[in-house]
Amino acid sequence: MQEKEENQNLEDPCGEVLEEYDESRKGVCGCLCIPVHWFRMLSREMHWSFVFGVIVIYGVSQGLGGALSSVGTKYYMKDVQKVQPSEAQVYAGITYIPWIVKPLWGLLTDVLPIFGYRRRPYFILAGFIGVIGMLLLSLHKNLHLVLALLSLTAGSAGVAIADVTIDACVAQNSISHPSLAADMQSLCAFSSSVGALLGFSISGIFVHLMGPMGVFGLITIPAGLVILVGFVLEEPHMPNFAYHQVNQKFIDASKAMWRTLKSEEVWRPCLYMYLSLALSLNILEGMFYWYTDKDAGPAFSEKTIGFMFSVGSVGSLLGAILYQYALRDYAFRDLLFWTQLFFGLSGMLDLIMVLRLNLKFGMPDYVFIVIVESVAQMTNRLKWMPMLVLSSKLCPSGIEGTFFALLMSIDNAGVLSASWAGGILLHVLKITRTKFGNLWIAILIRNILRITPLCLLFLVPKADPNSSILPSECMASNMVGEVDNSEPENIELVSLVNNVDGK
Repeated sequence: MQEKEENQNLEDPCGEVLEEYDESRKGVCGCLCIPVHWFRMLSREMHWSFVFGVIVIYGVSQGLGGALSSVGTKYYMKDVQKVQPSEAQVYAGITYIPWIVKPLWGLLTDVLPIFGYRRRPYFILAGFIGVIGMLLLSLHKNLHLVLALLSLTAGSAGVAIADVTIDACVAQNSISHPSLAADMQSLCAFSSSVGALLGFSISGIFVHLMGPMGVFGLITIPAGLVILVGFVLEEPHMPNFAYHQVNQKFIDASKAMWRTLKSEEVWRPCLYMYLSLALSLNILEGMFYWYTDKDAGPAFSEKTIGFMFSVGSVGSLLGAILYQYALRDYAFRDLLFWTQLFFGLSGMLDLIMVLRLNLKFGMPDYVFIVIVESVAQMTNRLKWMPMLVLSSKLCPSGIEGTFFALLMSIDNAGVLSASWAGGILLHVLKITRTKFGNLWIAILIRNILRITPLCLLFLVPKADPNSSILPSECMASNMVGEVDNSEPENIELVSLVNNVDGK
């Protein structure tokens, strides 16, 4: 009996932590102690450097830094570069390009170690790219528009590379510590949500005090912390890596992805996801210029803009919670019908505000914008979550991570198409820095196009999230016998698959 208990203790590395949870609940400060014990448990089981890396990449770099960058870039294009709304919309799409080539970053981190390390050099590279890009923007007052776009794109590339690399670390730890996979996903989601909420809350204040260029200078701090992650992360060294096999591994992965993508069960939902995103035209830059205009718009200050986006992040979080606990078991086609419909209808709130109808009903702009932004972000999250789960169901065994990155790139291409199409629409309707007479037409066209994907729902399978979608020939590993399985390959985005499908 004693040996049996000892074996159970060995098999359950978290047993000691569970006792700590029980003890903490009994105490007066139990609610405060539980998160502390949780962080201690994760640090003990997977090394403190991993927990530090997740918090830095998800919370500080993507959450806090991403929020500051988003608001700072809008004011930089408007007040420093003085571009038109249509141009700012197109430029926003250009800076998004590094996220479209995420499979490339993922393959590099998997098959091409640098100095015997798979992850650490890529964190250092990502951090340096981000620091250089942000410093160039913050130190040059009269920076040419082309160089400014290159700097913003470099900063975006740094965040994208770090994102893929930390996803690989999360996935690798999920494989070695399967009982803690959900805890790791909670850590990622918590860090990202808190970072974004904090970032948007203070973004308007810093833009008001320091200007957009000063905000870019602040963003070098998150990028510098990414470099620090590269130096402190614990990772095994592989001095004798067979670099002559790198080219073959790239070819094998590409062939496997192409074989899967040709399957009708895969390309049809991929086409729907792309079209549903591409048809949801992005005219946010035109709306931003109107928000801050003193004559035609409500003349929101920097602080109000930051508060508005922070409310939106809360709405997005509420949408994720609603899906997780109430909608996750519904069939994909049924759920996408209602979420796409509500997403299109929610856009009418923008039309009400631009036509100033809210004032006729006695509702101030600063109150109505809270409703507009929270509803918009919540419905957008509800529309996005089923597509994430569907994407995870389309990933064949053996190339889950790389193929999921490919699917996310297709979605990102849809976002880019929507941004550029929105910029063209703003240009055709002659919506400028000071003329917003046709903005209501742009909103109406956008809302109609948001509903058109309902006609394409036949491309989406009727299955629910608990069903298998891939045909049997795609279920087996596509790379058996072609890749050495002694090391965990192609896992850079498995963490995201677990995030949307494993809870």
